Amino acid sequence: MDEILDLLRQNARLSVEDIAAMTKKTTDEVKQIIKKLEDDGVILKYAAIVNPEKDKVAKDKVVAEIQIQVQPQREHGFDAIADRIYRFPQVKSLYLMSGGYDLKVLIEGDNLKDVALFVSEKLSTLEGVRSTKTNFVLKTYKENDIVYVEDERDRRESVQS
Repeated sequence: MDEILDLLRQNARLSVEDIAAMTKKTTDEVKQIIKKLEDDGVILKYAAIVNPEKDKVAKDKVVAEIQIQVQPQREHGFDAIADRIYRFPQVKSLYLMSGGYDLKVLIEGDNLKDVALFVSEKLSTLEGVRSTKTNFVLKTYKENDIVYVEDERDRRESVQS
């Protein structure tokens, strides 16, 4: 099961036949394992990884990381406020953190004003939010083990005199 999951992490477009050949399992075994992984919620989605610098729609978006300090709720901890935050369509990722802040949110907006309005009108007004700090993503070099920048350095050996 782990072997099949690792193969799908590397390339979700592998066919059942290819996975069977690589794992020395039958195609029926591979189909059953993949179905179980999907049914058990281990595999949630299959998606393409798109270079944001080459995607016209994504390139024009503004991405921000927001660090949030919150007051956890009795008997619910951070989960209740996290539940309210991740339901906003602007929220692309949400993490519970250790250290100087509690939650890290990655959001996406059409422009700086959209992001600012989201933070000031939606996030910071939620009950339990004590403070927010917004950082804007200027360029993505690497994400989820994928390098987005092309190496444009001159590879010729330098001549030293």
